[in-house]
Amino acid sequence: MTLDRRALLTASLALPFASAVVKEAWTRPAGLTPDASIALWPDGHIKPPAGLVEAAVQRSDDPSASDRMLQGITRPRLDIFRPEKPNGAAVILAPGGGYRYVVVDKEGYELARWLRARGVTVYVLFYRLPGDGWTNGADVPLADAQRAVRLVRSRAGADGIDPARVAFGGFSAGGQVATSLLTRFDAKVYAPVDAADTLPARPDAVAAIYPVVSMDPTITHVVSREKLIGTHPDAAREKLHSPERNVRADQPPLWLLHAEDDDVVKVENSARLRGATRAIGAPVEAHFFERGGHGFGLMKTAGLPVAIWPELLSSWLGSHRIV
Repeated sequence: MTLDRRALLTASLALPFASAVVKEAWTRPAGLTPDASIALWPDGHIKPPAGLVEAAVQRSDDPSASDRMLQGITRPRLDIFRPEKPNGAAVILAPGGGYRYVVVDKEGYELARWLRARGVTVYVLFYRLPGDGWTNGADVPLADAQRAVRLVRSRAGADGIDPARVAFGGFSAGGQVATSLLTRFDAKVYAPVDAADTLPARPDAVAAIYPVVSMDPTITHVVSREKLIGTHPDAAREKLHSPERNVRADQPPLWLLHAEDDDVVKVENSARLRGATRAIGAPVEAHFFERGGHGFGLMKTAGLPVAIWPELLSSWLGSHRIV
């Protein structure tokens, strides 16, 4: 596990209280809803592939614990969670789903609620999926991520945020979206559509939680890779969509979280990106925990040391003057 002295001290202080925090704040109520929802693109700008139908699927059979996923996304959007007293910070979240769907509650609304309670304005991004038949499918998640950052900055006055304090976080395949944005924030993946697109798409910080990163067949998440770049990509395409091979000195500060026992997305995804980032001297903080598996979010951490991860993330965001 890679932890600096500050993180170790935080962990030692937080662990005695971890179970109480989980019990009180990390319940998953059915029907948790955002305060607002805005379309990512102007009406009529994107045309969904023929036959694509958006559908929400409830995966939980517990009426008190919602676990929804969104398939066939035709209307990419930002669901907004507004705090009572905004502190000026903004965090955009890209949930995971193996590029087959985007989860709603576990990696979206739950953390949004946690951050909102701490004064952060949160935007949960429901991005288009590369395997759904869109033109230039491999670029649509990145295009939606770039557009999200620009659109959030354009709303600074309306939402009470500081446009210089916009972070982007992603889970699993959403972590692939986040780390692609980390290294390709200025890639020309769509034509400008309005004034928002004059604003920078580089976030001020990036967090990736158990992320899919690499397209290297030896460590990648196979389903995400196939959905993103197909079954037989050439070497150039594989490299383009492997963020650890595209690190750059001007990328935003990076925060990584992974469990060593993740049997869905190998921990090497985070380890390689950390190593590549350190090699060029760009800022990175990484936390590797012995246990946690994949997809733990907030609720599946009770009783484990990894339960402190939201506090570690919040502390790191504070160290970069985001929160």
